[in-house]
Amino acid sequence: MEVGGLPVELWQLILSHLCLPDLGRCSLVCRGWQELVLSLDRTRWRQLCLGCLQHRHPNWPNQPGLEPPSWREAFRQHYLASKTWTKSTQDLEASRCLSLFRRRKGRRRLRVGAGADFGSLRAALAAAGPYDRLVLLPGLHEEPGELLLRVPVELVGQGRLGDVVLLATIEQHCPSARLCNLVLMPPRLTSLLYKTASGYVQFDNCNFESGQLQIQAPGTCQVKFCSFSQSSIHLRSVALCILENCEFTGSENASVTVEGCPSPDRSWACRHLAVLAKSCVAPTPEPGPVFRGNPRGESPLGPLSSCPVVVGEDRSSFLSAAGALAMCGSVQGDTEPGENLRAVKEQECPAPHPSSGGSNSGSSEEEEDAQAAPGLPCQALQGGRLHALQRDLQLKSLQQELQQDKDAQSLANSLQGCIIRQCLFRDGKGGIFIYSGGQAKLEGNVFKDLTYAVRCIQNSKVIMMRNDIHHCKASGIFLRLSAGGLIADNNIHSNCEAGVDIRKGANPLVLGLAAGIAVNENGRGQITGNVICENQWGGADIRHGGDPILRNNLISCGYSDGVVVGEHGKGLIEGNTICGNKGCGVWMMSSSLPHLINNQISHNSIYGVAVFSHKDDTSDHPPDQGSSESFQEEREGAGGENDPESEEEYPAARHPISVALVELNSINHNGAAGLHVRSSEALNVVANVIHGNGEGGVWVLQSSQLTRLAHNSISSNGRGGVLVGAECRVELRGNGIYQNSSHGVVCSGQGLIIENDIVGNRRCGLQLLPAASVTVTKNRIQSFRDYGIALFDEAKGLVKENLIFQGRSKKSILRPMSSAGDCIIQNNVLLTFRKRSDMGCMLSNPPARPQPPGGATGTRAAAPGQGVSSITRRGDRGCHNHGSIFCTIL
Repeated sequence: MEVGGLPVELWQLILSHLCLPDLGRCSLVCRGWQELVLSLDRTRWRQLCLGCLQHRHPNWPNQPGLEPPSWREAFRQHYLASKTWTKSTQDLEASRCLSLFRRRKGRRRLRVGAGADFGSLRAALAAAGPYDRLVLLPGLHEEPGELLLRVPVELVGQGRLGDVVLLATIEQHCPSARLCNLVLMPPRLTSLLYKTASGYVQFDNCNFESGQLQIQAPGTCQVKFCSFSQSSIHLRSVALCILENCEFTGSENASVTVEGCPSPDRSWACRHLAVLAKSCVAPTPEPGPVFRGNPRGESPLGPLSSCPVVVGEDRSSFLSAAGALAMCGSVQGDTEPGENLRAVKEQECPAPHPSSGGSNSGSSEEEEDAQAAPGLPCQALQGGRLHALQRDLQLKSLQQELQQDKDAQSLANSLQGCIIRQCLFRDGKGGIFIYSGGQAKLEGNVFKDLTYAVRCIQNSKVIMMRNDIHHCKASGIFLRLSAGGLIADNNIHSNCEAGVDIRKGANPLVLGLAAGIAVNENGRGQITGNVICENQWGGADIRHGGDPILRNNLISCGYSDGVVVGEHGKGLIEGNTICGNKGCGVWMMSSSLPHLINNQISHNSIYGVAVFSHKDDTSDHPPDQGSSESFQEEREGAGGENDPESEEEYPAARHPISVALVELNSINHNGAAGLHVRSSEALNVVANVIHGNGEGGVWVLQSSQLTRLAHNSISSNGRGGVLVGAECRVELRGNGIYQNSSHGVVCSGQGLIIENDIVGNRRCGLQLLPAASVTVTKNRIQSFRDYGIALFDEAKGLVKENLIFQGRSKKSILRPMSSAGDCIIQNNVLLTFRKRSDMGCMLSNPPARPQPPGGATGTRAAAPGQGVSSITRRGDRGCHNHGSIFCTIL
């Protein structure tokens, strides 16, 4: 019987005919025989595992086509789990030896049914002893009234699942029980199927139809390979229970309800359940690309045809804003200003180059412009920018995130409350409802075609890892009223409302792959490292006091805006890539108070950043944009959920800002303007790179309070650098405005233009329109083809101490209005350059703007043409000021 005596294939054929006990004995012969038994994993062990009527496929119901790593190990885990109910230590004062003897040798097998030992289950239970097995023969077993389990017993249906149907309400009064291979339905006039308030119950391979299970602490349960059709399970203060490999369909309310804090009074079964919870790990899907937000497995950024954004110079498919374009057309068209403007004397630099006159052809001017472009402190981004974002964005794995965050690691490893793994929730109203301090851990589940997937409220805690949540009619995950937890490495997509909705003091930590996040009603939390793509509404929606940290996410290819900061929204929006959305990159209301810092906002079809007044129905905003509040929340027994007195407010730990702040962002290649402002509140725009946008760099069309533009690089935009509308209040300080396709700055508002470089633009450097009332001082202004400064009739203000250059154009350097009394012009230096090569001396002392703001600490201005990823970031905001209130979304 030596192993080497026969070929291995022949040994495997022989051993494949053995039953389970014989395989166990053979594996104990020697190491060689043990290896032979183990080599049968894909053959005999697979047959044994799938042939057992008490089990189903190890990856049912979510991935029945995916084989487990080891069929033998899966079979072993099923077998050990099925024996948990026999390990009760509460055995009526019996000694340990007698207890073992009774369980293993004294167990009887009682048959129930027509022509069997007992005609009814009630009679069999009256005669059963501890740990007896009651086998129900195929057929319908109807038991009127309530059945009581007074001793530990096992109820097993004979035949295949569906052959035995039990209509009864069962209440357990014993330490443990097991039900297997049964279809359970409630009797008439009740919906209760099973109830226990003290013992442990185990359900294996059962179907529950139109009823409810009720488990109350210190009782607990283990439910495995079961189907719930229009049925639910209610867990009240349960210390630890396990639901795995179950299917929930057609629920009228929540399929699983977790109520109350886990009880400190743990039953004997909790120790065994904890061991099972650690030993059984949900299967990990096959590794795919970094971006998994797309359900088809494709990158959310490609192919480009799936997301109508334009890469490069072709802007034919960009959407335009008709109202803003109409205004720009009157001041930025190709027609010359009125003939009533007269020229003033010109002072030229000595010794102009003889070959640089104005007689050169247009083509030579274009070539010279292209050659001189690298000399300016702005550089066009190269082709394939959108694909470069896909290559450059590196998301951390869940393990890497957990290693860096000990609090999140502690949450991920916690074992309290209800553990739900590898379950399928579909075609119903609700998935899981957690309230009143309840705790649940969800891992490897699928939620689809529901009204909502998970609701967590009232100081409850949910831990969600590696779940799929999609095609919900409302929000996927709903957190409210100081709910917390960890939401990590989930795939959340294609939901009608927000993927994650955070309101009323909820404080989650979000890591992973969420899509569509709403933070409302004083909700907070950290949303970090997510791929948020292809959402019907905003990728992230913040309003009504929401104050989250939105950091290092990819928000792309949405059918509306990337990030929406609605009425009274707040938050830190840092380090995100917001690209390829059909609406705006970031849409803000003037009543909001966000802090946008160090984001890449590009290739969005309308504006890069848009700031509008307090009305959501403004004509400048896409009509389909709305809040994620259409879902009418049901109370489901959670008293006080809508009571405003129950809300808790937590002040933000980061440094507060009193004015909305947009700083250190790269805003480029968006379809309309890079920054569009129609605001009734103050706004600070500092140290941004605004480049290559289709309809202009910055449009300030309404600004009753001061809009401050400081130390920005505004270059190569399609319809000019900066446009300031009538009656707008602005301050332009220290900006570099270069190579825009029309005028550098057009102003008909009020304010201050100081210490800017306005150089290399195709039309006038600066136009002051009739309604303007502006102080223009200490700027360097140049235009090769048009006026350096053009002053229209009735423009008011002060133009002094500017350095104004003239190019090859025969037009005057300074074109003033006919009445000089309304505008004071003094102490300006007027110079003429005939050659682009002389531009270097224009921007030499001081160096080309923008430059780092004086006195700034902790930040620096981004050099033109450079990314903003290297900028020093501010310290993180604390997310859990009140220790026990903590939630993270990864």
